[in-house]
Amino acid sequence: MMRILLFLGTNIAVMVLLGLVFSLFGIQSLLADNGVDLNLNALLVYAAVIGFSGAFISLFLSKFLAKRSMKVRVIVNAHNPTERWLVDTVQRMAKQAGIGMPEVGIFSHSSPNAFATGWNKNNALVAVSSGLLDVMPKSEVEAVLAHEVSHVANGDMVTMTLIQGVVNTFVVFLSRIIGHIVDRVVFKVERGHGPAFWIVSIIAEIVLGLFATMIVMWFSRYREFKADAGGAKLAGKNNMIAALQRLRNLSDAPKLPDDMAALAINAGKVQAVFSSHPPLESRIKALNNLRR
Repeated sequence: MMRILLFLGTNIAVMVLLGLVFSLFGIQSLLADNGVDLNLNALLVYAAVIGFSGAFISLFLSKFLAKRSMKVRVIVNAHNPTERWLVDTVQRMAKQAGIGMPEVGIFSHSSPNAFATGWNKNNALVAVSSGLLDVMPKSEVEAVLAHEVSHVANGDMVTMTLIQGVVNTFVVFLSRIIGHIVDRVVFKVERGHGPAFWIVSIIAEIVLGLFATMIVMWFSRYREFKADAGGAKLAGKNNMIAALQRLRNLSDAPKLPDDMAALAINAGKVQAVFSSHPPLESRIKALNNLRR
């Protein structure tokens, strides 16, 4: 919760600073002189509400939706030695990482994969696929669990949500400004909004959204390197490397649905700047260069 409050406070400060910049440089007056009657401060607040609302709703529903979409069976009472081992391993790692005990679950999927989600690092979910348990020895499964516990301990779900909220805010803000300027200056609409405002705003939002996605995905790739390093610390560097090497060798295995790929340890095919995960080769190289 403190992370959320600090980040929100920082971004409120950024918005206030932007408002002051607009005033000091006379941007509001410049727009008005050109027939653009736009209240930038009000627009910025509106954009922030729109930008953060969706991101926070997704965060707070993330665990519930993940359970539903992947049909995760949470282990309440272990029914076999494997389930007991999974719970005990996550419990030990959570204690080492200084977080509350996450829920531990298994979902039926042939993809060798796992994910962590949840709005709070003390109320998270760590789930592994049946495919992962089928193809990996315990030492490698332990490394995968360590990677996911590290995501939770690093507060990655919250941080990703806040970054998404910030970029959403500026996409909405800038797209509305562009649409308003075109509407007033080019099409000479004096009152209200003409069709040009909506058309240009939508196009600008799409284009700016692509750049925003690049920023969010860059951070997503960065957090994977951090989670790998955290996994190496909790489960051993060699085990973490071995787990990633096995995932690389199983590159032709089925993948998780697109809406879950960003949460998984392996997102499958990498698409450069729009990928949520770096190439497995890069992650293995980073671990090899990691000091013990």
